[in-house]
Amino acid sequence: MSRFGEIKREVFARHSSPWSAWTRWASTPLVYVAVWNRSWRQAAVVAAWMGVNPIVFPVPRHDRAWCTRAVLGEELWITERPRDKAMAVNAAACVAGAIALAAARKRRPAPTAVAIAAQMALTLGYWRLMAEYYERSQRCAGSDCKATR
Repeated sequence: MSRFGEIKREVFARHSSPWSAWTRWASTPLVYVAVWNRSWRQAAVVAAWMGVNPIVFPVPRHDRAWCTRAVLGEELWITERPRDKAMAVNAAACVAGAIALAAARKRRPAPTAVAIAAQMALTLGYWRLMAEYYERSQRCAGSDCKATR
């Protein structure tokens, strides 16, 4: 495994902690607060938090937590890059984020809130797909069932 691959593995292992996944998801609105307030200081704090969040929590002891399976599934999905429903859901979440960004910049509260809620809901849908992807990969470990992924 390359050095980059080792670092990626370690980051995903730590980010799969439920504390990491849920606090990062719950921090999503903070990104838009900094834009709304036009505050570089707030943006720097949020960026620092988002940057350290995936590495400050310990590796979980097991994969029973739903969000742990989702993050581990995302790691596999990023490596394999299948063209599936998850790609569309992820793209939709990105579009909702862009809409939230534009609405926050214009200081439009209702469109900002709706777009943030949509982005966060779509992220949960994406996580569901990633957890299923992980569970399929675990069932298929050691056998040839790539066609069912």
